[in-house]
Amino acid sequence: MTLTLIDRTRRTDATPGKDADATPGKDVVTTGTVPRKSPEAAPRRAAGREADGLAVASFVLGLVGLLVFNIVLGPMAIVMALLALTRHTRRRGRAFLGLALGVADLAVLAALVTANGTVAWSIGG
Repeated sequence: MTLTLIDRTRRTDATPGKDADATPGKDVVTTGTVPRKSPEAAPRRAAGREADGLAVASFVLGLVGLLVFNIVLGPMAIVMALLALTRHTRRRGRAFLGLALGVADLAVLAALVTANGTVAWSIGG
C-alpha cells in the first residue's frame, strides 16, 4: 500500500479558469521522500531560545542582585532584559520582571549608599 500526498502550496501552473484537480500527477509526492526544511528555520528557532534564555537570566540575576553584588548584577539584568525584549522573546513577562528587578537592584544600592555612606555594606550591622 502506497500513501501519496498532494502538495497544493507550490502550484504555480494552474490558470484561474482551469480546475485545480485536472492534473493530479504533477503535485503528487510519495512518502518515501524526506520533506526539506527551510534553511532559516533553525537559526530562527535558536534565536528564540536564546531570547528566552536571556529573559530567564535577567530574572535570576535581578533576583540574586537584590541580596548580593547589586552594583554588578542590576545593570546586567537590565541589559539582558532589554536584549530579550528586542529579540521578541516568548517570555515577555519574565523579561519585564528581570528589568524591574534590575532597576530595584540599583534602587536598593542607592538606598544603602545613602544610608551607610559607602558602597560596601553588610546585613549583620
